[in-house]
Amino acid sequence: MAKNLILWLVIAVVLMSVFQSFSPGETSGSQMAYSEFVSQVNDGNIRRADFGEDGRTISGMTNNGQNFKTVVPTQYDPKILDDLLSNNVQTQGTPPEESSILTSIFISWFPMLLLIGVWIFFMRQMQGGGGRGAMSFGKSKAKLLNDEQVSTTFKDVAGCDEAKEEVVELVDYLKDPSKFQRLGGKIPKGVLMVGPPGTGKTLLAKAISGEAKVPFFSISGSDFVEMFVGVGASRVRDMFEQAKKSAPCIIFIDELDAVGRQRGAGLGGGHDEREQTLNQMLVEMDGFEGNEGIIVIAATNRPDVLDPALLRPGRFDRQVVVGLPDVRGREQILKVHMRKVPLADDVKPELIARGTPGFSGADLANLVNEAALFAARGNKRVVSMEEFDKAKDKIMMGAERRSMVMTDDEKAMTAYHEAGHAIVGRLVPEHDPVYKVSIIPRGRALGVTMYLPERDRVSHSKQQLESMISSLFGGRLAEQIIYGADKVTTGASNDIERATEIARKMVTQWGLSDKMGPLLYAEDENEVFLGRSVTQHKHMSDDTARAIDEEVKSVIDGNYQRAKKILEENVDILHSMKDALMKYETIDAEQIDDLMNRRDVRQPKDWDKSNDDGGDADGGSAKADTTEERPERPIKTDNPGDATS
Repeated sequence: MAKNLILWLVIAVVLMSVFQSFSPGETSGSQMAYSEFVSQVNDGNIRRADFGEDGRTISGMTNNGQNFKTVVPTQYDPKILDDLLSNNVQTQGTPPEESSILTSIFISWFPMLLLIGVWIFFMRQMQGGGGRGAMSFGKSKAKLLNDEQVSTTFKDVAGCDEAKEEVVELVDYLKDPSKFQRLGGKIPKGVLMVGPPGTGKTLLAKAISGEAKVPFFSISGSDFVEMFVGVGASRVRDMFEQAKKSAPCIIFIDELDAVGRQRGAGLGGGHDEREQTLNQMLVEMDGFEGNEGIIVIAATNRPDVLDPALLRPGRFDRQVVVGLPDVRGREQILKVHMRKVPLADDVKPELIARGTPGFSGADLANLVNEAALFAARGNKRVVSMEEFDKAKDKIMMGAERRSMVMTDDEKAMTAYHEAGHAIVGRLVPEHDPVYKVSIIPRGRALGVTMYLPERDRVSHSKQQLESMISSLFGGRLAEQIIYGADKVTTGASNDIERATEIARKMVTQWGLSDKMGPLLYAEDENEVFLGRSVTQHKHMSDDTARAIDEEVKSVIDGNYQRAKKILEENVDILHSMKDALMKYETIDAEQIDDLMNRRDVRQPKDWDKSNDDGGDADGGSAKADTTEERPERPIKTDNPGDATS
């Protein structure tokens, strides 16, 4: 606020100065013609006459007290002075000032100097401020963190024990180098942490900073890149010079792929700013001059685009994979985040961890936070298991949109669609158990079928993949069986897309087709501007491509017919599940078990009877535009092949 006020004051002064420099000077009295002035002098009507510094400007006062001003038309009038003295006019001249020339020059140049000052001010702001000069943008922007600024320790990091062990060794070396040097060992010069977003790479670096008790320089890869060529390289040099003065120390570079992309990408030349910065970083990490005592830790979720010279031993000696946590790791992460939340006695982290496969550390932190927000909205003092279930459903399936009104026909069609997914998913072999089915609009989906894996999977069998394809077509087939082929909607477009993708990968990448055999038929999908080849090479003939299409269609058709047969044999369960969804809107595993065993459906625990009004979900009368919502139904989180679902 203060900077903006000062800026506007400076702009106002500049405008006033420019205006005054170009505006004419103000007159002190009425202008009088020189001939009239001479006549008034001879008539004795002038009381006082003052000559200006130039000798031509005359100002004064008449006998009746009126001010006047006149200018001598010629360079000099010798007779006027005699006339003034002979008529007893008080006459006075102005002595010349020695500094008048310098003052006039300063006044005339003041607006320009002020504009230059404003330009310098803006340059300082554009280059990051921080008290640096306008031309100091080649200096490093790395922030030096001390012990008081970072409170994170290894106790705050969970779910990545192997990665933690790798970096703990760095801290031990910094604390006691002789332990490793005794046997001739050298600590790695660089450690690259690789993993999906949200798995804790930056958190692990903060923990290293909190445990190492040595100078810790933190910078982002984007801080090196500027519009001027050579600035990034200059900042790299300056950063390592500062680190040398503080050695032993740690340099942490977040999002390394912003500056470490493979050289020669696309059609550009070597003058690219990013390439110059990368070249300088390669030299500083392992060039002609060594940097002993400096450990570089970098993090990225795109190791495939990094330059090979950056990944070789001697620069980044180690690549620490910080992957998604398993069920035990998720439980540990939940316990870390639950320390700050008052919990009820029924909260069991192990159950929450089992129900959140594929969640990263950031996802679990968000889960705990959402549960706390749900409890706060209910004016509760502790967070119970009910809030954690609501938070999990919100993250997995999206927020409920009860304000959206659907007609009974649309709700019924959505109920049949989701029931088709659930029934086929329950009856095909090796499929993940059905966890919950809902026809409440969530996010961009009109209905959701959730599957909960019994354990974390690292691979899928052919039978599992075919079961996924069958369950994906369950929704479309349910609509077709109940309403006829002419009434099938576009709601299965995303299901068809995902099923086709699985089938094509089975044939072209995973070698799960008996006809095509264990060969890779996928085309090269590398992007040109990631440093790959500009030309695209074709690795298969037209006959092979035609055979692949036929085999993909064969896989789809076989599983499509299997799903159709399952639903035709269980039409009574399909109708019963549709009725349960119309009544309760959401059913879980207990109600699904009752339906599949053809028993009476028990009432859901969290079902509110006030919603059973026989009408719309929220009892409202507003009409929603469902013509645009219908195509969005496929974009839902009921993918049985996605571990996060």
